[in-house]
Amino acid sequence: MHVAMYYKNSDVRIEEMPLPKIGPDELLVKVIASGICGSDVLEWYRIKKAPIVLGHEIAGEIAEAGKNVKKYKVGDRVFVSHHIPCNTCHYCLNGNHTACETLHTTNYDPGGFAEYLRVPPLNVDRGVFVLPDEVTFGEGTFIEPLACVLRGQRAARFKPGQSVLVLGSGISGLLHIMLARAQGAGRIIATDINSYKMDAAKRFGADAVIHADEDVPARVGEINERPVDLVIVCTGAYKAFAQALKSVDRGGTILFFAATEPNIELPIPVNEFWRNSITLLPSYGGSPYDCAIAIELIRAKRVAVSDMITHRLPLKEAQKGFNLVAESSESIKVIIEPHS
Repeated sequence: MHVAMYYKNSDVRIEEMPLPKIGPDELLVKVIASGICGSDVLEWYRIKKAPIVLGHEIAGEIAEAGKNVKKYKVGDRVFVSHHIPCNTCHYCLNGNHTACETLHTTNYDPGGFAEYLRVPPLNVDRGVFVLPDEVTFGEGTFIEPLACVLRGQRAARFKPGQSVLVLGSGISGLLHIMLARAQGAGRIIATDINSYKMDAAKRFGADAVIHADEDVPARVGEINERPVDLVIVCTGAYKAFAQALKSVDRGGTILFFAATEPNIELPIPVNEFWRNSITLLPSYGGSPYDCAIAIELIRAKRVAVSDMITHRLPLKEAQKGFNLVAESSESIKVIIEPHS
């Protein structure tokens, strides 16, 4: 079978690999659609494991089922989670599924930018979801990123009516805007440095958009008449993290949804935040519970993800897809279709 092998952002090669052989408790899935995530082009993070077949936002059809698999059958349209929690460790039992060591070590074989992938037994047990008829394969690629966004907003204790500032209007920022709007947010403000992304933020639910090079905290105060209740950082730019610290209201929360480059330290005004009950919260990944909710939101069109797809490319054009996402200029969601 053919795969897109990642060496670095500017070097993604179409190579051949053997078709994975499945065991009695495993599945072979034909990948119909696979989204390119912003983390796939986080080169400092990915290059350490290169060469590697990336891709973790997939939807496809079951091509083969192991003899012990009873819950799924050949032909089922499915979304498959790549990272799966054990549900029994200290972290899982305390609701911190994305801190689970099992979640950090599970994956499918080889990755979503391949014609087929093998789903290991643990992922079969709790990471395979049959797609409703109303959800297309393209929409299915949004289940994983939307699940991450759901977990982040839930952890941040988002409440209807709260004002929200989203720093960075890439795919994760836009999903945060759309979810906050669907959940009854008050005023939503977004930022970016790219006019295409700023326009997209407005189109997908932001009430106001600020260029990130402006004095964002001051502009937020003008627009919202006070700082905001919830700040969501969706870009790794250090400036955005600094802006977040100055844009949150008393009793508010800053959700660090994105990561900076390694070894970056952020000075925190501890006394000021202590006096004003401000919460700082990182968020990583999503759980099977979040995936199930994401599927329902997409099925019901509460989060209209299909409108975010700007590019559909065959596997042979994977390099073009990586370029589009890495450049982040005039694309939102780029999907690879290995069998097109």
